[in-house]
Amino acid sequence: MKSFFFRNTLTTTTRNLTIILSLSLTLLSCSSNELVNLRVAKDRVKDYYESGKYDKELKEIYLDAKSKIDKIEVKPNSAAIFDVDDTALSNYEISKRLDYGYDYQIIQDWVMSAKLPAIKQTLEFYNYLKSKGIKLIFLTGRQIEEYDATYRNLMEQGYTDFDTLIMRSEQERKLGAAQFKSQKRKELIQNGYEIIICVGDQWTDFEGDYTRIKVKLPNYLYETK
Repeated sequence: MKSFFFRNTLTTTTRNLTIILSLSLTLLSCSSNELVNLRVAKDRVKDYYESGKYDKELKEIYLDAKSKIDKIEVKPNSAAIFDVDDTALSNYEISKRLDYGYDYQIIQDWVMSAKLPAIKQTLEFYNYLKSKGIKLIFLTGRQIEEYDATYRNLMEQGYTDFDTLIMRSEQERKLGAAQFKSQKRKELIQNGYEIIICVGDQWTDFEGDYTRIKVKLPNYLYETK
């Protein structure tokens, strides 16, 4: 497992989580100008995640991604980029505990606990890419002090044999998510990787160059800035 991106140059982003329950209105086919009671919106978000709708949507997204990967040539330097939060690991449990709200310290304790469960459809897709010889890289907006907990959490949840885990350094804290991730993808290209696919739950995971196949997962809990 390569480590040339460890602590000194590549690290994570502050998770600037803004809870946007209005996103649930999109999920529920409401018009952009229509508002619903906050409790109703929260209940509908809960139903989406717990009724099987979320799992069904993920299954369809990854089936489509596999069909695209099967059509391209995999080279020795072909690489896949995965986000961590709500892409590889799920924050749904803590979000529900907070009644779909946000508390920085509770979220921070949750991250440092290293007990976030894997999103099973992502882990399955991860292993599919691994079986094809594609190099696996995690690029997350988490911060450097969360590195050890994040690394341990990924490994314990079955995300093994990845090339590197890239997180935001102290000097990169003020960069926006899109700028940070675009910059790190460029550095990966300069270090010899050919990025063939990016997987994430935020549109900022795909802004900028070097994304190629884009796999956007649904997230109705928050969005990053």
